[in-house]
Amino acid sequence: MPLKLSLKPGEKFVLNGAVLQNGDRRASLILQNKASVLREKDILHEDEATSPARRIYFPVMMMYLDEGGAQKYHEEFATRLAEFMGVIKNPPVLIDCLNASKHVMAKEYYKALMLARKLIEYEDERLGNVPTSLSTG
Repeated sequence: MPLKLSLKPGEKFVLNGAVLQNGDRRASLILQNKASVLREKDILHEDEATSPARRIYFPVMMMYLDEGGAQKYHEEFATRLAEFMGVIKNPPVLIDCLNASKHVMAKEYYKALMLARKLIEYEDERLGNVPTSLSTG
């Protein structure tokens, strides 16, 4: 199933590990086959992984962008997820954690990434964070 990407002028995105930037006009791209694509707003730099949920998101993002080398991020993901789950008591959030883990084990990294994003939203809501990256607004 094709994926249509509508890009703002100057918007950056990652396509299979390559960083690309749109020109000075709106543009649409249609991807005809499976590819790892992340928009600039969904990219978290390692130094921005400053909270428990962001430390879960980062290795999942790296698995998604580097499927061939994904195994090297699994231990970090498992450690950070276990730490997060150890302090969370909210059943729906714990279910999201378990489902993210299942998706990682099934190599469904984009699905796991979207659940990790939900964890960031939950964490920001609970802690009153005003995120500098991965804003939800």
